[in-house]
Amino acid sequence: MKILILSDSHGVKKYMDKIIPIIEKDVDLIIHAGDNFRDSIYLKEKTQKPIIAVAGNCDFEDVERDMEFELEGVKIFLTHGHKYGVKYGLGNLADIAHEKGARIAIFGHTHVKEDRMVMGVQMINPGSLALPRDGVERSYVIMDIKDGNFTYEYRFL
Repeated sequence: MKILILSDSHGVKKYMDKIIPIIEKDVDLIIHAGDNFRDSIYLKEKTQKPIIAVAGNCDFEDVERDMEFELEGVKIFLTHGHKYGVKYGLGNLADIAHEKGARIAIFGHTHVKEDRMVMGVQMINPGSLALPRDGVERSYVIMDIKDGNFTYEYRFL
């Protein structure tokens, strides 16, 4: 299963439109970690691909803010991250994800790419598709999951 992971797209359609051909050609599922939840609806309508999405601190829809699910034998915890203070460290989020038995925690909020293991949980922030704050290009993640194993890479617009 090939997954495109993004966050913090903030309604900037010109950048989402740039990844639509990638989604249509190579992606089985989209994961959106919040800020702007409506962007997940836009991408679903444009690509007809399934999407898993949570609301962020800039979203006011009455939808989930945290989700846990399993794909191909890998348990994932998805959140925007603001409730767990990710701007000040990853300990709180890693603790919650670990308690839930997740192998991966996907989050956003900081607009900064994150890729490290904390408490046995792979912490992944795809950065921001619209407003990166880490001095690099707009970014997202492509992940492959199969039979309980996963690999992923950061890609840039």
